[in-house]
Amino acid sequence: MREVVFSADDFGLTEAVNEAVEQAHRRGRLSQASLMVAAPAAADAVRRARDLPGLKVGLHLVLVEGDSALGHARLSHITGPDGRFSGSQARLGARYFFSPAARRELRAEIEAQFAAFAATGLALHHADAHKHFLLHPTIARMMIETGRRYGLRRLRVPAEPPGVMAALGARVGWGDRALYAWTRLLRWQARGLEVPDQVFGLKWSGRMTRARIERILANLPEGRTEIYTHPATRRDATLTRLMPDYDHVGEFEALLD
Repeated sequence: MREVVFSADDFGLTEAVNEAVEQAHRRGRLSQASLMVAAPAAADAVRRARDLPGLKVGLHLVLVEGDSALGHARLSHITGPDGRFSGSQARLGARYFFSPAARRELRAEIEAQFAAFAATGLALHHADAHKHFLLHPTIARMMIETGRRYGLRRLRVPAEPPGVMAALGARVGWGDRALYAWTRLLRWQARGLEVPDQVFGLKWSGRMTRARIERILANLPEGRTEIYTHPATRRDATLTRLMPDYDHVGEFEALLD
């Protein structure tokens, strides 16, 4: 059996992203999107989602390079004065692992983001993590524990099979193989939750164009596959600043094909 689902990340980041999610769902192949509950355009995203009953919406948990739900006064060890998480995953990851104060704030923020999603009234279809920070063992444990209390049933674990990626022409090194092996442990930790058998979009993040998606579909493995994207109808200042090398418009056009 082969099944494929197209999803979109960063729902709520900007109105250009929200417009792309709405149009790609109405006119294209997009069936699910992941909401940043504390992002600048989150309210606009929620309004659009309420008018799209067929769109399955989940939580895009932001714990790096993004806005927090609780703010700096509550998260003084893990955010800057502006209440944002830094873009350094290595530095934040070490802090989350070694600092008890950081871990207390981390748990509170994860709880706050799940609670904020619940407050939208949208059904929680799934959850995933911005920049795949779910791969951090401390975040994975807290996210899964908290998510279960909020009715979480599905989780994205970014697992790109090295053999398939090599067949698609990607350069696959020991780091890619080690990461894939680590996702096997995460799947065990998430037992009881629905997890796709494989997920594509990690190696070519921001560059999931029509040509690449067609190659994936032509070599689609057995089982349930998720192809995740970062669509936008245009390049605005926020997207250019945060993701200068992403082809947001190209990914949007691929979803409409």
